[in-house]
Amino acid sequence: MSGRKCGGLWFLCVCALALMGPARAAPALAPWGGGAAPGLALRDTEGRAHDLAAYRGKVVLINFWATWCEPCRQEMPSIQRLRQRLAGQPFAVLAVNVDEPDARVRRFLKQTGLDLPILMDPDKVVTREWGVRVLPVTFIVGPDGRVRYRLVGDLDWNSETVAGVIAGLMGEARPQSVVQNVKIHPAVSAQLR
Repeated sequence: MSGRKCGGLWFLCVCALALMGPARAAPALAPWGGGAAPGLALRDTEGRAHDLAAYRGKVVLINFWATWCEPCRQEMPSIQRLRQRLAGQPFAVLAVNVDEPDARVRRFLKQTGLDLPILMDPDKVVTREWGVRVLPVTFIVGPDGRVRYRLVGDLDWNSETVAGVIAGLMGEARPQSVVQNVKIHPAVSAQLR
């Protein structure tokens, strides 16, 4: 091949690589050593109160999102599928909408058919307490109330990898559940107190 043809081919390859842009690594769940979860007490779109402390003993996926956030909208169906997949197990999802009017969020839910507990953070108080600065951000809280994982960006939450991580955390909750289901004679129970 002549030098001119090689140079032309080289130029095309460089241009093609430049147009593709930098390779974006897919976000992955990474363990988080942040300790105990900050407080989270908000009302959902139906006005019901939710307090993270009431979910103790369960693994809780907390997703901060907004309707205008395209990656948020893309990942929400997979969050719903994960919730359905783990129904009846010690697992919960709390989707925290950041600073949007109730009507807009309800309209979005109606249009998409999503059926997730959507908590409203109209003044971004909880969002700030959790250190969320971009969307989406998702935390996985273990049954002990500690933040175990954090992810900035969107993800297929119904993947086998994520389900395995959550199953491992739910396994930590099971011994406690089994003990709670054991019937103890009242006299023994009184001695244990």
